[in-house]
Amino acid sequence: MDASPSAENISAERKDIMLADDDMDELLIFEAALDELGFPYQLRHANNGNKLLLLLKEKVPDILFLDIRMPLKDGVSCISEIRKHREYDSLPVIMYSSNIAPNLTEECFANGANFYLQKANTVSILSERLGKIFSIDQEKFLDYTARDNFVLP
Repeated sequence: MDASPSAENISAERKDIMLADDDMDELLIFEAALDELGFPYQLRHANNGNKLLLLLKEKVPDILFLDIRMPLKDGVSCISEIRKHREYDSLPVIMYSSNIAPNLTEECFANGANFYLQKANTVSILSERLGKIFSIDQEKFLDYTARDNFVLP
């Protein structure tokens, strides 16, 4: 991964991004961080796991950021469900949580998430972290990450 991602490193093609998170403040922070990156995107949002699974049936996004703690169906249950369906095989799923407990990250890794991103305290830190994710070649998402590189700093 490039240590200093910028808009030039990220494809100019409009990204269809899905965020599954029940916290509206997190949605606003996430959107502000995307705006800082300066590339075209569409952000779709699900505020619970059941809504996420319905939205995925309508249209599969380019990338999914999935919170762990959500009502109705949590993120771990969602990633497990997503990976049972072949139509989502090429969907990069980034677990997105403030909790980076080893047992939780291990469970997400075992259930087929591509990466685990810790939530940031500021928009600029989150923007930097998202820039690193979006600078990864999309095809590399299909090759599951080694356990040592699963949790992104």
